[in-house]
Amino acid sequence: MAVFDVAVAGGGLAGQIGALAFAKNGFSTVLIAPDDGRTDQRTTALMDHSLGFLTSLGIWDRVRPEAAALSTMQIIDATERLLHAPPVTFRASEIGLEAFGYNIPNAPFLAILSAALGELPNVTMLTTSVERVDLSGELAMLHLADGADVTAGLVIAADGRKSLIRDAAGIDARSHAYPQTAVVLNFAHDRPHHNVSTEFHTRTGPFTQVPLPGQRSSLVWVVKPEEAVEILQLPADVLNRRVEDRMQSILGRVTVEGKPQAWPLSAATATRFGKGQVALIGEAAHVFPPIGAQGLNLSLRDIESALELALVAQKTGARLAIGDAYDRKRRADIWSRTAAIDLLNRSLLSGLLPVQMLRAVGMHMLSAIPPLRYLAMHEGVAPGRGFSSFPDFLRKEIRRKHA
Repeated sequence: MAVFDVAVAGGGLAGQIGALAFAKNGFSTVLIAPDDGRTDQRTTALMDHSLGFLTSLGIWDRVRPEAAALSTMQIIDATERLLHAPPVTFRASEIGLEAFGYNIPNAPFLAILSAALGELPNVTMLTTSVERVDLSGELAMLHLADGADVTAGLVIAADGRKSLIRDAAGIDARSHAYPQTAVVLNFAHDRPHHNVSTEFHTRTGPFTQVPLPGQRSSLVWVVKPEEAVEILQLPADVLNRRVEDRMQSILGRVTVEGKPQAWPLSAATATRFGKGQVALIGEAAHVFPPIGAQGLNLSLRDIESALELALVAQKTGARLAIGDAYDRKRRADIWSRTAAIDLLNRSLLSGLLPVQMLRAVGMHMLSAIPPLRYLAMHEGVAPGRGFSSFPDFLRKEIRRKHA
């Protein structure tokens, strides 16, 4: 029976980055992930703090050629409702950054991570799945679908929203489905995007264009499920025109690449995020709609927190059963982010005038009040950074106005 310090279940971005992080820090690591054969056409926007973490793992330089910078992010109200919110533009230069982050296609990102893991001598990669977990002993025992067993001092559950590891740890999750489906695709366009990402807020959800290298962009188009079915069946020329019209032709003529994919939207939050030998990361811990580029960024903070606690345990000679401490460490960040995303998504769907008014007022405040916009930008890039640097910002603003 193979014995490891850390077992990571799940081969998505969170799982592979988690395995890489622990292995790079000296833990013997096994990554258990079946190959589902599906190519992920989605892209992931990683913010500045997350890029720093990837740099510390020695992987960002390999990923960077596949990515496009997000230097400006703008929100446009396309709900066509009575109470219309003003456009809001966030520029990275306002907070001293060249870019808020970078947009990365998932498929090459996963391939690069897999190659990097294969180069590490303390990583074992098993193309199978976990069938049963025994957490009764000092070490966790994982029984695999191929008949093998492995044990580990710490299990990182990155096995998705229907996590078997989470269930084995006796952790529940609160979940609900939204009346929305995300259609994802990539497209070429005539005009350069100038590293600008545009999020149109519509009555069915966000329609978000995010830059890719060259004159290409990715799109997350949130619609009603029946409209998603229609979009997937559109002829190429009709789909091109539909996307261009929704983009208000700001990037000129559009050519969709390949076939779009559809992902039903739901939200879920675990009732706790760790227990004993188990720490939940990624969608095993939290699921929410694709708004504000928060998904994988939150997952990377999960990994950082778990790694930090494991390193302390290793240094002090304690067991790697950090789950309870991890739960306490992650609660505030996860709960605040998931609540904020859920509230924003529901505000787009609501036809109630008071809700529309609050949303319009909030957007106006972000547009018109520099200190509020400053806080929003910093907190989007790295939680806590806005509040810690806010006093310096105010002093500079005061000096500027009195100059």
